[in-house]
Amino acid sequence: MKIVFLDEYSVNTADLSALKALGDYTGYYNTDPDETAVRCRDAEVVITNKTKMTREIMALCPTLKLICIAATGMNNVDLDAAREMGIEVRNAIGYSTDSVAEQTFAFALSLLRHLVANDRYVKSGAYTRSRTLFHFGAPIRELHGKRWGIVGMGHIGRRVAEIAGVFGATVAYHSTSGRNLDAGYAQLPLDELLRTSDIVSIHAPLSRVTYNLVDYPQIVQMKETAILINVARGKIVNEAGLARALNENRIAGAALDVFASEPMEPGNPLLTIDDPDKLILSPHMAWASVEALQVLVDTVAQNIRDHYRIR
Repeated sequence: MKIVFLDEYSVNTADLSALKALGDYTGYYNTDPDETAVRCRDAEVVITNKTKMTREIMALCPTLKLICIAATGMNNVDLDAAREMGIEVRNAIGYSTDSVAEQTFAFALSLLRHLVANDRYVKSGAYTRSRTLFHFGAPIRELHGKRWGIVGMGHIGRRVAEIAGVFGATVAYHSTSGRNLDAGYAQLPLDELLRTSDIVSIHAPLSRVTYNLVDYPQIVQMKETAILINVARGKIVNEAGLARALNENRIAGAALDVFASEPMEPGNPLLTIDDPDKLILSPHMAWASVEALQVLVDTVAQNIRDHYRIR
């Protein structure tokens, strides 16, 4: 079979030998929209992370049997068109649970312990000039005894809840679907979760319900000592509303791995907040540990084997 991977860059340096062993493999570092149809034209299997597979492109690929998404989200593939054309679509589930959960705690601990500001204080030479042993420029806080509020109790949300419990935090959550009501923790309306939590982390999918779910009116309900973390989808948190809340000292800090536009637009208000130490940003990499990337590639290979019933 002819296999085409449209955006190999998305798995960085992961070992692709399991994919290459399955057929006539061609990989492209990245693919622009006007290149997609040509590159997929003779393919039987197409692998994509973020390169869009539209109805128009699929119509130009008569041999296409399977689209493997090298990610969990399926919004870059026209699923209705694929179904109508008899093209199976398989995604990868669960490969990045631990990676995203660990990034969530890296964010939380960095904000609560002011790691970036304290590192800069020492490296600036200010500590060598200090007359005291200890620097209390910003008070550090513990996770122990805090309430951790989780928005979206899927695989990642549950893993975050487990780890939060190990730290001695109590856990509550809000189900954005309204269906997941028996996760073993207190299930609260969003407003109550925001008002009562010390840390709020978001792990929900983007939908009509979650679009702009957390905007300025919601953020100002939070404690002034609270922190907000979004490792889910950028458009769940309104960035202008968050920037305003941070500038007004309505919350203690925030950390984002995802944004409404990716890469970020130069005029994003989060890039120019008054106190940069209150905000940690990373370029949509929470999911992409070395280990998770390899699991992802191996999962895609297994999806191909399952489709063709290859042992």
